[in-house]
Amino acid sequence: MNTADLGLPVDVPSTALFTDQYELTMLQAALKARTAERRSVFEVFTRRLPDGRRYGVVAGTGRVLDAVENFRFDAGVLGFLRERQIVDEETLNWLADYRFSGDIWGYPEGEVYFPGSPIMRVEGTFAECVLLETVILSILNHDSAIAAAASRMASAAGDRPLIEMGARRTHELAAVAASRAAYVGGFATTSDLAAGFRYGIPTVGTSAHAFTLLHDRERDAFRAQVDSLGRGTTLLVDTYDVAVAVRTAVEVAGPELGAVRIDSGDLLLVAHRVRHQLDELGATDTKIVVTSDLDEYAIASLAAAPVDAYGVGTQLVTGSGHPTASMVYKLVARAESTDPKAPLVPVAKKSTGGKTSIGGRKWAARRVDEEGVAEAEVVGTGPVPADLSDRQLLVQLVKGGDVVAREPLDVPRDRHIAARGNLPFSAVQLSRGEPVIPTEYLHGHSGS
Repeated sequence: MNTADLGLPVDVPSTALFTDQYELTMLQAALKARTAERRSVFEVFTRRLPDGRRYGVVAGTGRVLDAVENFRFDAGVLGFLRERQIVDEETLNWLADYRFSGDIWGYPEGEVYFPGSPIMRVEGTFAECVLLETVILSILNHDSAIAAAASRMASAAGDRPLIEMGARRTHELAAVAASRAAYVGGFATTSDLAAGFRYGIPTVGTSAHAFTLLHDRERDAFRAQVDSLGRGTTLLVDTYDVAVAVRTAVEVAGPELGAVRIDSGDLLLVAHRVRHQLDELGATDTKIVVTSDLDEYAIASLAAAPVDAYGVGTQLVTGSGHPTASMVYKLVARAESTDPKAPLVPVAKKSTGGKTSIGGRKWAARRVDEEGVAEAEVVGTGPVPADLSDRQLLVQLVKGGDVVAREPLDVPRDRHIAARGNLPFSAVQLSRGEPVIPTEYLHGHSGS
C-alpha cells in the first residue's frame, strides 16, 4: 500500500489468504478449462436491508482499495498452498504473478445505499476478479454494518458528539476497522489508539473505575488525575456516591473542570441531578458525558437530558443487533470467449427462496424531487436516461489495476452527512419500517 499520499504510518500486509479455498479451486478449474481469462463483471449488492432499517451506509471502501493493492502471493503464501496441496503447480505459477489489473467502480464511501444498489462493480478477467470476492465482502459487510449503526446513533445524538469505545468488546483488529467505520458514520472520536495511529482518528480517554479504586480516597484519585491531566480532564463520578463525587470533583478541579462521566444507573435521572448540582457549585461549563451500554434507542431517550456527549461500545461494534450488511458478490456478465473484444453476456443465478439476482452490468442513479430530496434509487442496464445522467452514483475507484480514488477519512465522513441529509426525514426515524426510498429497475442492453 502506498500510504504516503495520506500520511498514514501503517502499511497493510498481504491480503491474499483472506479468502475462501473455493476461490482458488475455481481458479484452477477455470485455468484448465481455458475460461479463466474471459472478461467478467462482478457486483456487490444486498437483496435487503437489516430488518427495520431505512437505509444502508457504504463503509470500508478505502480498506478494500488497500486490500486489492496488497493481494499478493509471496513465497510464504505460495509455500503454504503448495504444502497443503490446495492447488496444482500451474495455478501456483499463475498466482505468483498475480496483480489485479482490472477496473473497480463503486458507490463512494459514506454514500447511502438500498436493496439492489450495485455498491461495487469489479471488472477484469474471471480469474483476477473471483479471487477478490471474500476479502471484499469481509470488509464491506463488517464496516457497512458498523457505519449504519453509527449513523443511526449520530442521528439520535443530534449535535452532541459520540465517542467510539468498543475495542474491548470485539476482536482487536475488528476494533480498528469498527472505529474507522464509526467515524465515517458520524462518530467524533475513538478510545482506540491503534485506530488513531492507523487512520488519524482523534483519540480520547482519561480514567476507569480501577484508578479511583487504586487510591485510598476518591479525592486522592481526582487530585492525582487533575494534577496529571489538568483541570480540563473528565472525572468519573459513579464509583461510589455520585453526588459526593461531583462535589469532590469541583472542590478538587474548581469550576474549570472539563467534564464528569456517568457510567451507570438511571442515566436520564442522574444526568439531570448532576447538571443541577454542577450549576449550583458554579461549574456551569462542566460537561456531562454518559456511557453504559448505549445504543441508538438509549441515546434518543436521552435527547431531553442535559447530556453533552455519549460514549458507545458494545452496541456499536456489533452493528446494534445487525453485525453484517448481508452483501453478496455475484457474477452478472461475462464475455462469450477469451477474446478481449468479445461482447458481454448477462448472467444471473435463478433460484427460489429470495436469492435470485439480476444479470447485466449496472449503473445506479438517485432520482430527486423538485426540492432535491431523494425519491427513488434507480438501477439499470444499458444507456442511462438523460434526466439521470448527472445523478449517477458509481465512481471509478481502480483503473487498470491502479487505485485512483483514495481519500482522507474526513471526506467520506462529510459525504455521509450530506447523503443522509438528502433523504426524506423519515430516514432517521428509529421506528421499524421499509427502506426510505424504493429501488426501481430499468432493463436494457448489458453493454460491452
